[in-house]
Amino acid sequence: MPFSLTRLLIGRPVANREAEGRRIGVLEGLPAMGLDGLSSAAYGPEAALAVLAGTGAAGLAAIGPITWSVVALLLVLFVSYWQTITAYPNNGGSYVVARENIGTDAGLLAAAALMVDYMLNVAVGIAAGVGALTSALPVLQPDTLALCLLILAALTLVNLRGTRETGLALAVPTYLFIVTLGGIIVWGAMAGLGGGPLHPVVAPPSVPAASRAVTLWLLLRTFASGCTAMTGVEAVSNGVSAFREPATRHAHATLTAMVAVLTLLLLGIAWLVQRYGITAMDQTQPGYQSVLSQLVAAVAGRGGVYYVTIAGVLAVLCLSANTSFVGFPRLCHLVARDGFLPEAFALPGRRLVYSAGVLFLAVGAGLLLAAFGGITDRLIPLFAVGAFLSFTLSQAGMAMHWWRAPAAPWARVKLVINGGGAAATGAALAVILVAKFAEGAWLTVLVIPLALFLLRLVRRYYANIERQLLRGAEARLNLRTVRPPVVLVPLERWDRAARKAVGLALRLSDSVTALHLTELEGPDVEEHTARLRRRWQQAVAAPAQAAGLPVPELRIESSPYRSLRAPLLRMVAEMRAKGGGRTITVVLPQLVEASWWEMLLHKHRERRIRAALLRHGGPDVTVLSVPWQLAPAAPQSVIAEEEPTAAEVPSVVR
Repeated sequence: MPFSLTRLLIGRPVANREAEGRRIGVLEGLPAMGLDGLSSAAYGPEAALAVLAGTGAAGLAAIGPITWSVVALLLVLFVSYWQTITAYPNNGGSYVVARENIGTDAGLLAAAALMVDYMLNVAVGIAAGVGALTSALPVLQPDTLALCLLILAALTLVNLRGTRETGLALAVPTYLFIVTLGGIIVWGAMAGLGGGPLHPVVAPPSVPAASRAVTLWLLLRTFASGCTAMTGVEAVSNGVSAFREPATRHAHATLTAMVAVLTLLLLGIAWLVQRYGITAMDQTQPGYQSVLSQLVAAVAGRGGVYYVTIAGVLAVLCLSANTSFVGFPRLCHLVARDGFLPEAFALPGRRLVYSAGVLFLAVGAGLLLAAFGGITDRLIPLFAVGAFLSFTLSQAGMAMHWWRAPAAPWARVKLVINGGGAAATGAALAVILVAKFAEGAWLTVLVIPLALFLLRLVRRYYANIERQLLRGAEARLNLRTVRPPVVLVPLERWDRAARKAVGLALRLSDSVTALHLTELEGPDVEEHTARLRRRWQQAVAAPAQAAGLPVPELRIESSPYRSLRAPLLRMVAEMRAKGGGRTITVVLPQLVEASWWEMLLHKHRERRIRAALLRHGGPDVTVLSVPWQLAPAAPQSVIAEEEPTAAEVPSVVR
C-alpha cells in the first residue's frame, strides 16, 4: 500500500457498518463528554476568587457560601438534564428540545448560544491549562500563546480520529486528575478535621489587606464568575447517540459521575482555599501561581506529588476542550440537517466524525486564543452567557414538553423540576449578563444574535435553491424535440489532448466548432496561427471530408486584452442565436497533473473557462472535461486508501 500521510495521522477510513462498534460507554464517556465539567473545578473557583481579590479576609470568607449557591444550581441542572436524556434518548440537546417544544427560533437561539459557548470553552480550557503549566514552569510564560495553539492542533488531530479513540486517549489524564486532585483535597481535609489552623507545607502569598468592601454587587459578580464551573453539564444530553445501548443508562451514569465528582471538587477546593488563605493572582504578572498550584503546594509541598497533580490538572484543563470537540460537531450536524448550516456539517468524515464541525471549531478557537493572547482572565468574562442561555431554553422547552404531555408518568412533578430549572438558570443568566456585561460579555451578547442571523441566512439560501430546482420538476420530458447539441471546443494548440477532445465532440454532434484565441501569449502570433490552421486541415478537416462527415469549423478570434472569458461567452451567445434552440456543449481539454507540485507549473486556463461557463454561460450550456493524465491512472491506490482490506477491519463488524 502506498504511503499516506492522512492515513498515518487520522487513521484508516471507517465503514458505516462499524458505527455501532465505535459507540462509547461510561469509561470512555466521562473523558469524552465530562472533561469540560470536571475541568471547571480548576478555573471556576479561580474566576470567583479573582473577583474577590482586593477584599482581603472578608472576601475570602464569602467563597464558601458562593460555592454552595453554585453547587445548588448545578444539582438543579443535574435533575433537569437527567429528565431530558430520558425524554430525548436520541440527542436531547438544547437545540432539539427548544425547537420541538418552543419553536424554530428558540431552537436556533439555543444552537447559536451553545456554538459560541463551545468555542469559548475550547479557548478557556486550553488557556487555563497553559496557565497551570506556566505556574509550575514559569520559564514558559512568554510562550503562552504558542503552547495554546500547539495543544489546540493536537486536540484537533486526535478528534479527527473519532470519538471512541478520543475517549480512550483521554481516559488516563482524566482519571489521573480525579485521583490526584481528589487525593489532595482528602489529604487537606483530614489535616483540618480537628478544626485548628492548617499549616501549609509551602505557604501561599499572604492575603493582601482589604482595599475595597464586600458589597452585594461584588457578591453577584463573584457568583457570575463561579457559574463558569457549570459549563459542560449539557454535553451528555447533546451526545446521547454516541453511547452504546442502552444509551440512556450509559448517559445517565456518565452525567451522574460527572456531577458527583465536580460537586466534591468544588466544595473541597472552596473549603481548603478559605482555610489556607489562598486567593487568585494576576496571570499576566511574573511569578503567577494558579489557585490550584498554591493549594497543592500548601497541602503536599513542591515535590513529586505536586508535579504529578499539576500534570493531571494541566492535562485535564487542556483536554477539557475535547467536550466541545464532541458536542460542537454533533450540534452542527443537527442544525445542518435542518438546513441552517452548510451541508458539509451534516456529513460524517472518514472516521465517522463530523470533520467539518471539528475543523471549524478549531479555527474559531484558534482565532479567539490569538485575539486574547491565551490569557484565561481575558476570556472568562465572555464565558457562561451562551451556556446559561442554552440551559434556560432547554429547561423551558422541557417544561413545555411535560405541560403538553399530562398523561406521562409524574408529568406534573417533572414540569415543576424543569420549570424551576428554567427559572433558576434564567435568573443566573440575568446576573451573569449584568455582572459581566462591561467586562466583555457584551461581545457574546453581540455575537449570538449575529450567529442566529447567519443561520437564518443559510436556510434562506437553501430554500431559494429548492424553489428553483423543484419548480416544474414534475413535468414530463419532451423527447420529440431532442436534437444533438452544438459543440464548442476551446483550443490553445493542436496536441494529443486537443485531438481527444475534438474526437469526442464529433461523436456527440454534427455541428462542431473549435475556437482559438490569439494574442494570449503576446503580439507575435502569426506563425502559431498558421501552424494551427495547417494541422487542423491535416488532422481534422481532411479526414472528415474523406469520411463524408460535416467538416468542423476552426474559428480564430482576436483577444487583444488577453481575456479568456469575454470572447468565449460572446461565442456561446452567437451559437445560441444561430442554434435554433439546440443546447450548447463546451468540451474542454484538461491536463491532469501527476503530483501536487506540478500544479504550480501550469496555467490552469481550462479551470477558469469552466468557472466562467458554469456561472455565466446560461441554462442551456453543458461543460464536459476531457482529461489527459500526465501519469498512468492508478485507481487501485485510491481504492486501497479509502476502502481498507478485510485484515484492517475489526472482526466484530465483518
